[in-house]
Amino acid sequence: MAWPFGPYGTVMGTILLMTIPLQRLLTRDEPEMRVAFSDLLEEIRERGYKWHISVYLVMYGFKVFIDQHNEAIKPKVGGYTHYVHGLEGEVTLWVQETFRNDLLSDVLSFHYFFVYMFLIWFSPMYYILCRDEVMADKAVLNYFVIYVLAVPLYLFFNVEVTSSFIPGMDALMYHKSWNLFFFTEVDPLDNGFPSLHVGIPIGLLIINRLHVREIGIKIEEWRHREFDLFVAVNVPIYLFSIQYLGIHWVSDVIPGAILAMICALFVQKIQPKLRGVRENGWPSLIPSKRVAYTSAAFSLLGTLILLAVVVDGPGTDDEVPTMRVGPGDVNLDVIEVHSLWHPADVEVRNVGDEIVQVLIIHRDAVEIHAKDGIIDWSSLSGGDVHVLGPGEILSERVETPSVFDGHYVLVTHQGDSGIGEVRISIEYVDGSLLWSAIISSVPAFAITGLIIGELYFSEDEVSEKITYE
Repeated sequence: MAWPFGPYGTVMGTILLMTIPLQRLLTRDEPEMRVAFSDLLEEIRERGYKWHISVYLVMYGFKVFIDQHNEAIKPKVGGYTHYVHGLEGEVTLWVQETFRNDLLSDVLSFHYFFVYMFLIWFSPMYYILCRDEVMADKAVLNYFVIYVLAVPLYLFFNVEVTSSFIPGMDALMYHKSWNLFFFTEVDPLDNGFPSLHVGIPIGLLIINRLHVREIGIKIEEWRHREFDLFVAVNVPIYLFSIQYLGIHWVSDVIPGAILAMICALFVQKIQPKLRGVRENGWPSLIPSKRVAYTSAAFSLLGTLILLAVVVDGPGTDDEVPTMRVGPGDVNLDVIEVHSLWHPADVEVRNVGDEIVQVLIIHRDAVEIHAKDGIIDWSSLSGGDVHVLGPGEILSERVETPSVFDGHYVLVTHQGDSGIGEVRISIEYVDGSLLWSAIISSVPAFAITGLIIGELYFSEDEVSEKITYE
């Protein structure tokens, strides 16, 4: 009998079942600080946790909104995978080939998704059940703020997953029949830069250390030290798994860590102000003039960079590949459902020196042919396969009359040597979403400017105070 639940249902079901037992284990030395399950609703009302629930609902809607923009504006912004590949080469391929093991692939695939969702859900729930509303606030804000910070990078600096660009690199997690539909529905496969699988836990770790410094204790003395260690242990696992599974580049980690630092500093600054709004009013959230000016300047500068440099910029070069395949490789790009009435215009351009084969196919027809990171081309090649020689272009219109009519663009190089290179461009009816994408990016620039302003001018104020004294 087949397992009845998909990846999301399985993972979330496991997390929900583990929440109370794990929280009880981590608080075994302080049972008096636990919230009884029967008192949870009352605790939520008394501590003002309703806005935490609201943040998650808003976050879900916001992510759907941003995802709708990602592929729609891609023809105007292109991608930068070729720059990343030129910088770091094929280090991740060495990682995958050196440690390749079926059991390891299964374990890390589950860990990649499970721990990510676990940290998002369990972190605030753990603190709520431990009667620590301050850390519950910070855990929720960490998830929300770091995603807001990542929006301009996700929308305007597209970087494909390594398995789409490095010949011989298998998509060990994505190209499995159980995972394929879910991940290609929620992940456009070009949001590698930055890696929030690293950014979110690093953000939590920094927040924890800022918090204990604020309350005047060492991290080793903190009542949540075991949970902190759990988060810390998962960071190096992620650093390895995102390379091994054919997902992230090494370079994706750096902006993830930088965003984590900005996020942690912002959360540490804004959390007490948010808690104090009832007493101090909304004006208490307004920063000083110099900090506000810095934030506004960063917002303006970031917007100008997007408009003047990124839009129709170097990422849109028609001769630069967005996908590369070695002999026998089969890679895919996703044709999303953006309209039930208007087709998607798909263009596949062979920008390399080798002959490639292209198949545009309904996603349901591919699922059973994906196994262990590999899509079996021989079982699919009986379809309407197009053979593209160097410089040739395939143009197709794909109808999506229902929300279940997503398609894949499958590309393979069936030669004995060489590298096939194609540029895939998909234009949707909502391609005019550029301005709302830019507006959605402004909060990230504003938060970054606010933190830089706070750091810079707080040092100035300290220096002025010392000089005055």
